[in-house]
Amino acid sequence: MDNIKSPFEGIVSDFKGRIACYKQDWTAAFCCGPRILAPTTYIFFASALPVIAFGEQLSRETDGSLSTVETLASTALCGIIHSIIGGQPLLILGVAEPTVIMYTYLYSFAKGRAGLGQALFLAWAGWVCIWTALLLFLLAIFNACTIISKFTRIAGELFGMLIAVLFIQQAVKGVISEYKIPEAEDATAEKYQFPWLYTNGLLGIIFSFGLLFTSLKSRRARSWRYGTGWFRSCIADYGVPLMVLVWSALSFSVPGTVPSGVPRMLVSPLPWESASLQHWTVIKDLGKVPPEYILAAFVPAVMIAGLYFFDHSVASQMAQQKEFNLKNPPAYHYDILILGIMTLLCGLIGLPPSNGVLPQSPMHTKSLAVLKRQLFRKRMVKSAKECMKQKASNLEIYGRMQAVFIEIDATPAPSVANELKELKDAVMKGEDGGIQNEKFDPEKHIDACLPVRVNEQRLSNLVQSLLVAASLFAMPVIKKIPTSVLWGYFAYMAIDSLPGNQFWERMKLLFITPGRRYKVLEGAHASFVESVPYKYIATFTLFQLMYLLVCFGVTWIPIAGILFPLPFFLLISIREHILPKLFHPLHLHELDAAEYEEIPGVWTHSHGISFKDKEPNQSEDKGREVEMCDAEILDELTTSRGELKLRSVSFSDNVLAQIHPEEDDSDIGKEPFF
Repeated sequence: MDNIKSPFEGIVSDFKGRIACYKQDWTAAFCCGPRILAPTTYIFFASALPVIAFGEQLSRETDGSLSTVETLASTALCGIIHSIIGGQPLLILGVAEPTVIMYTYLYSFAKGRAGLGQALFLAWAGWVCIWTALLLFLLAIFNACTIISKFTRIAGELFGMLIAVLFIQQAVKGVISEYKIPEAEDATAEKYQFPWLYTNGLLGIIFSFGLLFTSLKSRRARSWRYGTGWFRSCIADYGVPLMVLVWSALSFSVPGTVPSGVPRMLVSPLPWESASLQHWTVIKDLGKVPPEYILAAFVPAVMIAGLYFFDHSVASQMAQQKEFNLKNPPAYHYDILILGIMTLLCGLIGLPPSNGVLPQSPMHTKSLAVLKRQLFRKRMVKSAKECMKQKASNLEIYGRMQAVFIEIDATPAPSVANELKELKDAVMKGEDGGIQNEKFDPEKHIDACLPVRVNEQRLSNLVQSLLVAASLFAMPVIKKIPTSVLWGYFAYMAIDSLPGNQFWERMKLLFITPGRRYKVLEGAHASFVESVPYKYIATFTLFQLMYLLVCFGVTWIPIAGILFPLPFFLLISIREHILPKLFHPLHLHELDAAEYEEIPGVWTHSHGISFKDKEPNQSEDKGREVEMCDAEILDELTTSRGELKLRSVSFSDNVLAQIHPEEDDSDIGKEPFF
């Protein structure tokens, strides 16, 4: 109620907070020089590839009314606007799967209506965007972002799992479609005769699974045993677009006797063709939409406004998690206002709107954290080595490094002293008559003890949006991508989103037999594994699974499927009023925790090897360093969706004795820890 009584309060507060650091948002980018291009190109590929895939999906679902040209144009336009006048510049915008789903339902409704049809589909969608923008304005004005905390982990992970299921569904539908003749095509064409149609389907399976397998392997390149740190990081960051390029190139290796169109390529008009240019004048057709359909557009607008409000705010939250230690203030209310303006603009020019996307937004923040870490490390290691050459005391070495940190970060000294406590302990080891077991090594100890810092600026977001805009002129090349490669990319996006989703991790626990559950604790695991009894974990997981099936079922309802966001809004009430009556408050807090808390695994040994055999030889390992790059360190601390993990110790002091029983016949069937 207080929010309604104080309209514009959140917007004004956000605007004042961001305008104070607006100049710094631009100047901070230039302190890194050309190195800012690394996170920029990284996030460009992470943004552009999904948008291209969604464009092909949208083209098929709307019979060509919208295509990859429109999804790229929307992503570029909204990204440029947000990077310049948006509140949180770390937030990445793009056309996402929920928008594709909504526009699919809008088209299904419009094409079956005599007063609309395909001709007025985009005009009617424009009215939907107008209503959506008005609702977003009201949400921003009356400070609705204060309730975003009510969307807890259970809602976020359910939504993420639903999107993953829809990705898999699209991948399967796409691969099956490779065996079919597209609608409105000449069935007598040579490429649609059975032998070549069957060949196209087989090639589709090869390219889809080939891209899926190689992309998943390259995404995890930082954990490879082979290659230097730089090489592994390069493959991990750019391996997926490289695999798209490789498999697209392989599609041209088919013999010349194969008919043109086998394998099938992406279908889209070029930006300068009439099929694309006509979208920019949709505003002229708004008056042709019958009044009853203008009013009816309010119903899907309510769903879309709620969906955008949830999706945009969660993406913004993930981009500015407190563990990233951002210094500039958030701007949730102001960003919803800007989102409303962009939605209105997209609707008037016939483009599908863009909103904040996951996991690109936290990926952007993480890449800038790596950049800032490299800057800190370089300067601090240099100052420490200079002091060591001058044979300075440990206290002087630490003081010099702290001064460098304050100079770069502009953080007050008391706060820095607290954050650099671990580094100080490492430097001061052996002082005051203590025994120095390990000499201070600037390279190793600075890497281990540096706090997370992010280079908060607007340039990387602006440049990557400009690169997306430039991609429009590369459409003749983009159209050479086989559609089967895009189906493989849909499957990749689904599978890559699962690690780090606690709902998924708990579902896997359901399939582990009681006698083998202790194996879970041998690896890194979520804190609830040790703090919540197994029967409550299973009950909570089954509830989520049933709810997921309900949400997925809603998407299959013709036209009415546009109400699929409704169950997520109802989940707020279920979480607040029903679940607390079914679960103990402490158990519910652990299972629906706001943060991802992880406990390191318990090290175990093989039965045939003694502990003595496994002890490292100090003389052999002396001078040997473990190679681990900055990006690899942050990869270990984050989930696939960009969520930072909180590392904590086991709840039990004798956890190894409890969870690693002797593997004999008497232990089979027992529950070791749940």
